[in-house]
Amino acid sequence: MKKTLMIGALSLVLLGGAAAGGTAAILAHTPGDAALVAVETAVLRQGSTGGEVREVQRRLKNWGYYTGAVDGIFGAGTRRAVVAFQQKNGLTADGIVGKATYRALGMNDSYNALDDGGGKGQQGGVNGYTSSDLYLMAKAIYAEGRGESYTGQVAIGAVIVNRVKSPQFPNTVAGVIYQKGAFTAVDDGQINLEPNETAYNAARDAMNGWDPTYGCLYYYNPAVATSAWIFERQTVTVIGKHVFAI
Repeated sequence: MKKTLMIGALSLVLLGGAAAGGTAAILAHTPGDAALVAVETAVLRQGSTGGEVREVQRRLKNWGYYTGAVDGIFGAGTRRAVVAFQQKNGLTADGIVGKATYRALGMNDSYNALDDGGGKGQQGGVNGYTSSDLYLMAKAIYAEGRGESYTGQVAIGAVIVNRVKSPQFPNTVAGVIYQKGAFTAVDDGQINLEPNETAYNAARDAMNGWDPTYGCLYYYNPAVATSAWIFERQTVTVIGKHVFAI
């Protein structure tokens, strides 16, 4: 199953020798300085090669699932890492990178190229964030704070936004949420619950700049937190059961 993404580029480098399931081929030039590159997005499996495989490896390595070389070759080690990621995130653990796994990895262009336009993840993006970002943030808000007030739910989204903007954390919504050990809801599987409309609205408000935390990068529930380190962070505000800190 393949579809095509059209991407503008200033220069073209022909990517040859890709195996079945690989990613790129140059089809045409547009007038002017920019060139039009058609990137063939495919379901990835063992034996695939190319730039998309490399990006999958890079993300899995950053999050602690993959220890091999980021070489764009989908070998047995990459497959094991994909299976571990899928198991952790409630996906079908088949070692194949398709729509659901692309979305969980935050590879939004690849996901959208394979997507048929259906599902809640296709609700419109906000303020430069994609529809997949919105869906994933809503899932995190619902999983982590569905018992909190609306302001408390927006605050959770604001922490995610603040982390995306901070050089201390990954620079994508998916990278922040799936960073190893960052969110309890990812560790215990609640991230896979379907968000409600309140969580979507809270995510939109956070993406649009409402920050009830005043720039916080952390939050925790002091009644259940076990890490001594988190208690050493400077408290900025308390909303509901959560302490927000920097």
